[in-house]
Amino acid sequence: MSINLYMFHGGTNFGFMSGAFAVGMPAPKAMVTNYDYDAPLSEAGDYTTKYHLLRNVFSQYHAQPLTVLPPHQDRRAYQPVSVQQHLSLWVSLQFSDKAFKSERPVSMENLPVNNNNGQSYGYTLYETTISSEGTLNSKNNIRDRALVYVDKHFVGVLDYKTQELAVPYGKGKRTLSLLVENCGRVNYGKTLDEQRKGLVGDIELNKNPLRDFVIHSLDMKPGFVNRLEGTGHWISLRQRPSFPAFFQAKLYVNSSPKDTFIKLPGWGKGVVFINGRNLGRYWSVGPQQTLYVPGPWLQRGNNQVTVFEEQETDGRIQFSSRPDYGMSVDVQ
Repeated sequence: MSINLYMFHGGTNFGFMSGAFAVGMPAPKAMVTNYDYDAPLSEAGDYTTKYHLLRNVFSQYHAQPLTVLPPHQDRRAYQPVSVQQHLSLWVSLQFSDKAFKSERPVSMENLPVNNNNGQSYGYTLYETTISSEGTLNSKNNIRDRALVYVDKHFVGVLDYKTQELAVPYGKGKRTLSLLVENCGRVNYGKTLDEQRKGLVGDIELNKNPLRDFVIHSLDMKPGFVNRLEGTGHWISLRQRPSFPAFFQAKLYVNSSPKDTFIKLPGWGKGVVFINGRNLGRYWSVGPQQTLYVPGPWLQRGNNQVTVFEEQETDGRIQFSSRPDYGMSVDVQ
């Protein structure tokens, strides 16, 4: 008899590596950063009730006693830290790869970046000039979610469900910006060859296709994050931030670093970086409410916490010794 467990050990989709479920097509459902999977061993390697129950069952089929379990690893709920400074996304563009000009929209995978290998993950910013108000229609060509701005003022969100937005009245020529997020690719099923991200076709204003784009690749790799940390363009939080923006805080660890979980109850949606490493995405809509921080990613002394936030923050970063994956339900 052979027994297989999927998953035996939970995990984490660090960075932008969370995929998507091929359900409700053509609108796939994005996966959360956590991949705990209600496994016998948790995301952080803890023993669960399920683990002990399985161990008791399996022990009945062993002639010899099972080996002694390794000790439980300590977790640490560090004291909350406050954001010290912020940097507007618009200012950060000067530290990204050189912008690319194109008459028509180009998907992130086809951008001439990363030695012409294209962009794989993260965000892509598309900007063009408009001279009228009216109805912006995505024609369902946004993959997967876009924040829309006119002259850096937030207008709304376009995604699979919302495909039209009203562009307000304004005088003269204005800059229309679409910050498009790749929320995760489906990696199985019949749509594997339909996983291009960014703008995958025309966007229309008053039924006229928009043209002449300036495109910024924002894959937020460690090099980009490190360049941001070293710049002198950061502004004290005493000045109200404009969104989207990057926020910096310091976590001081006075002893051997331990695993912990970041909580951001006063934030909206974005990405967390610890000492330049991409922990993953968070979103207040849930269900996941914490991000796992492995102890080896921390260091004794000061640790740089950088958060990219799309729309709102209370300026506080909290920590917990336990994860919060949201409400648990029984799947029938």
